[in-house]
Amino acid sequence: MIEIKHLGKTYSAPGGDIVALEDINLKIEDGEIFGIIGLSGAGKSTLVRCINLLERPTEGQVLLDGKNLTALSKKELLALRQSIGMIFQGFNLLEQRSVLKNVCFPLEIAGVDKKQARARAMELLQLVGLADRAASYPSQLSGGQKQRVAIARALATKPKYLLCDEATSALDPNTTRSILELLREINKTMGVTIVVITHEMKVIDQICDRVAVIDHSRIAEEGRVSQVFTNPKSQIARDLIIPKDRAVLDTKGGRRLRLTFNGEYSNAPVISDMVLECQAPVNILFADTKEFEGVIYGHMIIELPNDPRQAEKIIVWLKNSQVTWKEEEE
Repeated sequence: MIEIKHLGKTYSAPGGDIVALEDINLKIEDGEIFGIIGLSGAGKSTLVRCINLLERPTEGQVLLDGKNLTALSKKELLALRQSIGMIFQGFNLLEQRSVLKNVCFPLEIAGVDKKQARARAMELLQLVGLADRAASYPSQLSGGQKQRVAIARALATKPKYLLCDEATSALDPNTTRSILELLREINKTMGVTIVVITHEMKVIDQICDRVAVIDHSRIAEEGRVSQVFTNPKSQIARDLIIPKDRAVLDTKGGRRLRLTFNGEYSNAPVISDMVLECQAPVNILFADTKEFEGVIYGHMIIELPNDPRQAEKIIVWLKNSQVTWKEEEE
């Protein structure tokens, strides 16, 4: 288990101190895939680098299976880091080494016998689907292949935890999907706890069990992905789930409502029933659905007609229905 307690990180700068993280408290359970999402500059990458002390916190604690990393000696910390793998947006492969030797590199540092290291590296390349590219060099690989090599390298020392810092940001959608599927398989078959740092809600949708939303150096909210997606409590979560579209904001229609579908009514013709029973038109400004744990969830923003009587009919209908809804703020 990873426990982060009252963690803070401040950088000194000529113009004054810069607070990157402030009073972060998180608990990441063994075996789960935990997402941390936020906009650029929110502090998410600093947070993930504090987990393995690539960045040393200014205050607070990082506990790994009960051990306070900030209290360990340099030797103890280096030994413990073998249980934490990490992959990056830029892959960070060694260009002068072959794919096989890139995967062997952390094993060499750990003092593993060369023959055993090669066997372990080939086993991992088989796992990520690149055993046939063992003799290739990074420059001969696609972005997705490079990330697969990076994943194999991160798993070389049999880590219990895998930290992914924007690991799919440089990849196209299809490659991103395949990398996330690989990570999910690793989590399922090897029991590796995975922490995913991203600015993309679709990454959280596809792979994570729980998510923490970080905004301006603090945790804005945390919960199961399905809960945060269907009922975001913070403005930043709402912005990430339903991106603001100027075309939507600038419409000249009536009041806007956000309908939330929690799985029970996602397949029901809610809008059709509403329009037919109320005899009032609505404008659908935004709609999105996702599948979480085999259940369909989704959001829809509708614009009510300008006619107050027609708008009131729809409000009354919604109040008598079991659909979750609320009025959108301007």
